[in-house]
Amino acid sequence: MSARAFGRVLAAITVASVTIPPVVDTAWATPLPGTVRGLAASAPLDAGAHGPPDLPSEPPPESLLPPAAKAFGQSIKLASVRRHLERLQEIADANGGTRAAATPGHEASVAYVADRLRAAGYRVTLQEFGIPFFRERKAPVLARSSPAAGAYLPGVDFETMTYSGSGKVTAPVQGVDLVLPPALNASSSSGCEVSDFKGFVRGNIALLQRGSCSFQIKAERAQAAGASGVVIFNEGQPGEALADRRILLRGSVNTSSIKIPIVGTTFAAGKELSAPGTTATLAVDAESDPDRRTRNVIAESRQGAPDRVVMLGAHLDSVMAGPGINDNGSGTAGVLETALAAKDLRTRNRLRFAFWGAEELGLLGSTHYVADLSAAERAKIKLYLNFDMIASPNHVLGIYDGDNSDTGLDTRPPAGSDRIERLFQSYFDAVGKPHQDADFTGRSDYGPFIKAGIAAGGLFTGAEGIKSAEEAAKFGGKAGAPYDSCYHQACDTLANIDDGALEANASAIAAAAHTYAYARDLPGDPVAPGPAGGPRVKEPRIGGPRAGGGLGHDHRHEPPGLLR
Repeated sequence: MSARAFGRVLAAITVASVTIPPVVDTAWATPLPGTVRGLAASAPLDAGAHGPPDLPSEPPPESLLPPAAKAFGQSIKLASVRRHLERLQEIADANGGTRAAATPGHEASVAYVADRLRAAGYRVTLQEFGIPFFRERKAPVLARSSPAAGAYLPGVDFETMTYSGSGKVTAPVQGVDLVLPPALNASSSSGCEVSDFKGFVRGNIALLQRGSCSFQIKAERAQAAGASGVVIFNEGQPGEALADRRILLRGSVNTSSIKIPIVGTTFAAGKELSAPGTTATLAVDAESDPDRRTRNVIAESRQGAPDRVVMLGAHLDSVMAGPGINDNGSGTAGVLETALAAKDLRTRNRLRFAFWGAEELGLLGSTHYVADLSAAERAKIKLYLNFDMIASPNHVLGIYDGDNSDTGLDTRPPAGSDRIERLFQSYFDAVGKPHQDADFTGRSDYGPFIKAGIAAGGLFTGAEGIKSAEEAAKFGGKAGAPYDSCYHQACDTLANIDDGALEANASAIAAAAHTYAYARDLPGDPVAPGPAGGPRVKEPRIGGPRAGGGLGHDHRHEPPGLLR
């Protein structure tokens, strides 16, 4: 899900050629108490909604997982969760192979989720917001005509940068302050200074090297110097996984400010293009809109205290390159099925479910939602649970490291996040499933919530990171291979889903929702004092100090124009 990958090779689609199921009940209405502003609402409250909730017996204080919550989790059926994935696949198939934000495929996904939730009796609201939109209408071209002819492969050797300008040019390639061979450590500042372009010939294609400043700055300098196109290649230092600065360089520039075509390449392609006397053809045909409208889906229960909100969410959009069935149809399906199963629960606390738009463009939907909340509304949200990629084919069962005790990050999660982590550990222990920690970096939709000080947690089964031998021994699967080899690609289809991981995580989502729906003490409540008025003693970590293993490949997102 990310802006750096949004400019991949895309299947050409047009609004005129797509199929969208009808969107029912989307008229704008007066905002409901306790919800976001400017949203559409469903029917009035049920008459019985004001009666006392039918609460299950309170579990012992030391219990992290009430028996009723475990049973509720186990009641979730894999077939029901898969039916949501099948529908999302059908929607993508009918709409050019994608469900990306602000496309008809995403609007159809919004309609499906909203209609199911309305039918289940939830207050459903659609929160509209603007996003910078980008898609390629045709596959890009990068080819040499001299000194030796040769073509580069999109998605393998090069890739259009998100928000690239459009155009086709054949011109000499001129290197700008290149460091070849590359230095031992990353240090290139190619194209970062105006002076780097002294002697640049207007109309040439500028060849730049990654390093020191953002792609946006490099592209602006090249455009101002009269370049007809820009190629930025990776710097060249070896490393592991994403730290390898020889692999295909993917990234973004800022919206609409760059009018010329700009692509990123591997180090090998860039080195080849740097040969004296090279002439190349560069072509990009792309569409940009700085304020395309898209929507979040927010559904709230009619039971429970409105000032004690338990919130669960998953992003509904895919990348433009594919249908996004694991990323993140899987999280969407798990949260949606939990909401449908919980529709008749008479809870102590209020359940709220969110299906975010434009996560793949940098968490834009969740960021807009949190920013739009008043201080009073924000204070009502006692915790947020996030589910992003919960069925990776070469999966681990990752739990966000809410106390950062295992993954070693410097961040301090909001108070209560450690309790959420322990609840998920407790569930997986209770059902006999191995688990490990996942980095709590804020790179999925929980990011805006933890930035606002709201306790958060969630589950994650891995993206493009590589599975270790230790993980393969623990979870099965193939060591040395990505957790999801179809991450952000057209092959992220129904065939890319591991049913075992999907079932285990969907059940864990439901168990957590049930636990917090009835809890007297929520993770976001004020911390009670410990002995003699001191701070409350932290509960021991389930499974010992390193029960996890540190899933260090969180779902990656990079803000436009800030990649280096």
